[in-house]
Amino acid sequence: MPEIYYDRHVSAIGPLIIGVSERGLAVLEFEKTYLEPHRRPGDEWVRSPKQVAAVIAELDEYFAGQRRGFSMPLDLRGTDFQLRCWQALLEIPYGRTISYAELARRVDCPRGFRAVGMANHDNPVAIVVPCHRVLASDGTLGGYGGGLHIKRALLELEGALPRTLNLLPA
Repeated sequence: MPEIYYDRHVSAIGPLIIGVSERGLAVLEFEKTYLEPHRRPGDEWVRSPKQVAAVIAELDEYFAGQRRGFSMPLDLRGTDFQLRCWQALLEIPYGRTISYAELARRVDCPRGFRAVGMANHDNPVAIVVPCHRVLASDGTLGGYGGGLHIKRALLELEGALPRTLNLLPA
C-alpha cells in the first residue's frame, strides 16, 4: 500500500496541506479548499512533519523572496492531458504569465482553453506547479483555488504584477 506522508503548514498565504510520496511531492493544497480530491484508493496517509520538512523549507524560502524555483521531485497524478498541462505550467518562468489560450496552444489543443482551465483547477500541487501564472486573455486574473487575492499575492511576490496588497513580506 503506497504511503503519502503529510502535514499542515501555516505559510505566508495561509494554511497548506502538503503530501509527499516516495516519488516526490504529490499534494500541495490550500487547507480551506482541500477536500481530499487527490487521495487515490489504496493510498495510506500518514502524518509526518519530518517527511515534508524539505518542502516546507523551500516554500518558506519562496515566500521570503529567496527562491525562484523548486528542487523537490514531483509525483503528479492525473490523466495524460492533465499531465501535459501541468508540465507546460512548469515551463512558465518565475515572474511571467501566459493566457489560458496560450497554455492550450502549448499542449497542442488550441481551442481547449476551457479544458486547460479545468486541468489547472485540478492541479494537485499548487504554487510549485504554477497555475497561478495563467491569466485570462484580457489580462484579468481568472480563477484560482486559493482565491483571487492569493493568486494576486503570488504574482506580486514574483514581480508579475505591481504590488497592491501587503499579504506577503516585501
